[in-house]
Amino acid sequence: MSRLARFAWGVLACNVAVILWGAYVRATSSGAGCGAHWPLCNGELLPRAPRLATLIELSHRVTSGIALVGVVVLCVWVWRACRPGEPARTGAALSLLFMLTEAGVGAGLVLFQLVADNKSFARAMFLVAHLINTFTLLTCLTLTAWWLSGGSRIGVTGRGRKAAGVGVLCGAVLLAGMSGAVAALGDTLFPVSSLTDALWADLSASSHLLIRLRILHPMLAVLAAAGLVLGAGRLAEGHGPSAARFARVVSSLAFLQVLLGLLNVFLLAPVWLQLAHLLLADGVWITLILLGANVLAHPAADRHATRALRGERRAKKKSRRCQPGKWFQHRYSRNRRVRDHPLSYASTVAVIYEQSAPKL
Repeated sequence: MSRLARFAWGVLACNVAVILWGAYVRATSSGAGCGAHWPLCNGELLPRAPRLATLIELSHRVTSGIALVGVVVLCVWVWRACRPGEPARTGAALSLLFMLTEAGVGAGLVLFQLVADNKSFARAMFLVAHLINTFTLLTCLTLTAWWLSGGSRIGVTGRGRKAAGVGVLCGAVLLAGMSGAVAALGDTLFPVSSLTDALWADLSASSHLLIRLRILHPMLAVLAAAGLVLGAGRLAEGHGPSAARFARVVSSLAFLQVLLGLLNVFLLAPVWLQLAHLLLADGVWITLILLGANVLAHPAADRHATRALRGERRAKKKSRRCQPGKWFQHRYSRNRRVRDHPLSYASTVAVIYEQSAPKL
């Protein structure tokens, strides 16, 4: 694996860590720690007497800035190292685009004061948009790292059923994640003291809308997990050991995610368990993207033909370098043409010398 590929995987891991820290900001109601100011914190670059919430929010902004710098470096490095037309270039450019939109959504949450104790439905919609953008960013970063690690191009020609299957599973996981973002917001804004009170609040018609929407997440999550367990193996059939390995990992992570979700319900959603739940959800999404990339990749024969063609091109270039006589002849003839050109420096000096020299 090249240094560029390792750096791409490192940028992906860094962004996952920033996502988890952002969830901690939401779970601790620290989103208003810097007030309605962005990118400054309470109108200052560095607050003088920060509270704990201010430190949490400010640290999230700092880590988000580090992640942005990492994506920018990745994009520049990929565009310098990869040839035009390489899929890694497109992935890196899209990663930078969605990193900027990620920052824009986060700024909107702060500037519109959709943080802390805000219970509006607009905040829930902003969080849903935030999650969709986050999953799209993770998709672009994952594919970029995969392509830089030797992965092939992705195509749907002749693979309509497989592409539809990958799309259905991704849509199910995305829908479960959207409902999970709303449920997590409800757990933060409306904490309960017992499981019985939580169930009664979920079923009561007088409860807040965010409380009544919490019940959707367990049902959608179980359906998505069942789809992953039953469908991942079928998608991987006939696509080699790598796809089969990713299918097993996706199925295992989906099963563990359901168990962790049940534990989250029984323990009344403590902060540490919410972060573990989100980390596992990111792992499910990234592994599902890698499974889809293996399933929709071009056949091995196409890859071998492409590599053979590249090898032939390299051999031709090497053979040209290994002929010093022709190289010297080419350089000598080019220098001679430049020297004999009427507008060249050497030619001009020769004319002046001939005109100024005394005639014998």
